[in-house]
Amino acid sequence: MPEAAHPIQSVTVVGGGVAGLAAAQALADSGYKVRLIERRPYVGGRASSYEHPGTGEVIDNCQHLLFGCCTNLIDLYRRIGVLDKLHWFDDITMIEPGGRRSVLSPTSLPAPLHNSLGFLKARAFSLADKIAIARGLNTFIAGIPKDTEENFAHWLARHKQTSGAIKRFWEPVLFAALNEELDKTSVHYAAKVCRELFLRSPEAGRMAIPSVPLSDLYGHALESLKARGAEINLRTSITNVAWDEHLQQWAIETETDRFSSDAVIFGVPFEAMAKILPTLPDAPGKEALTAQVSQFSHAPIAAIHLWFDREITDLYHASMLDTTIQWLFNKSKLQPQRHAQQGHYIEVVISVLRSVIPMQRQELIDLAIRELALFFPAAREAKLFKVAVTKEVRATFSIRPQLDKIRPTAQSPWPNIFLAGDWTATGWPATMEGAARSGYLAAEALAQSSNNPQKFLQPDLPPTGLMRLFR
Repeated sequence: MPEAAHPIQSVTVVGGGVAGLAAAQALADSGYKVRLIERRPYVGGRASSYEHPGTGEVIDNCQHLLFGCCTNLIDLYRRIGVLDKLHWFDDITMIEPGGRRSVLSPTSLPAPLHNSLGFLKARAFSLADKIAIARGLNTFIAGIPKDTEENFAHWLARHKQTSGAIKRFWEPVLFAALNEELDKTSVHYAAKVCRELFLRSPEAGRMAIPSVPLSDLYGHALESLKARGAEINLRTSITNVAWDEHLQQWAIETETDRFSSDAVIFGVPFEAMAKILPTLPDAPGKEALTAQVSQFSHAPIAAIHLWFDREITDLYHASMLDTTIQWLFNKSKLQPQRHAQQGHYIEVVISVLRSVIPMQRQELIDLAIRELALFFPAAREAKLFKVAVTKEVRATFSIRPQLDKIRPTAQSPWPNIFLAGDWTATGWPATMEGAARSGYLAAEALAQSSNNPQKFLQPDLPPTGLMRLFR
């Protein structure tokens, strides 16, 4: 096995998701010889798109968002040159059945008061709801609670949240951000999301939506990596990794090739890592890591993609209240290049609700159309041209209480092998920001191991206004 200070020049990054791309890009920018291996014919991992065979349309596997607080994902987008492919929004529109709208938007008041007027004006909440929400958010101003065994549903009851506040605020926000049911959600991470989005600063809570399909967005990373001399192997799977004592490198085998590398970064989901671990050499800590990985579980997302013969709403996006469908994304507006194609494209998303995953395709389509008509009368008369249904059973890892106790760091039991992925110890939940952070953390660990310490992880946005008193 190599010594901890073994000089590293060549790096193999396994996995072309956001974690792997972040690690590969940071190291390639720093002069390392990088090889990226991805088993799919495209990069982006779960943040990807494909041509749907039934419609001939390119669709995302699910809608992905980012916020101003996602400093590392934004930095990755800067590195690969796609910052101009984001739509930024300050407002969140909530719609009730019947069409009444409430808009949450920041004002010039100092943080954490910048969203207060929007909440006060929001007709979706009763006075009792508003008092309860304010009381709940107020507990996060001074800091984020430690990660205990308490789940967020219990926390809500303990803080006397009204049913309206839960159904119309806490659930929409946290289902979208954490993709988990509240009785399975860590209080620590629920608080982190709410503090970043609503309290820390107006900039932290700004929302961005890609203006191109996800595989187009992350495809720019391949161009950027190639420009820096990286070797890209798509449609390639690792079959074996072993230490070559003669070369003093890791010997890596794929289905068609064998090569050596000074270091390896595994930037793969936890279920993929569980399959890789048995093939790695024995080492102190291997059994412990295997046990850690086995304790993770998934949470699902479903999306219904609909092409109507007319525009049913002028909104770019909306949170839909009191229905099974939760979020609407007007892809014809968000991705204007689609105007040349037939139909007005709407995507509706159902996060976390495990009860919809067993539903048949037509059941989900009928549900989406029926519920859309509750908000947008034009949907009743609109003709449906095309439809696609996507179900991601393994969309995210479940962010249950005290999960951080088993999240591994970037360091592995093997010298010069490093771990990345949103499930590792990033301090963030299952998000693209968490994935980007993990890639940068793995790159930092690799640089440190090579006696060439570098800083890739980006600092959090600083608090503004009165929140500067509560760092």
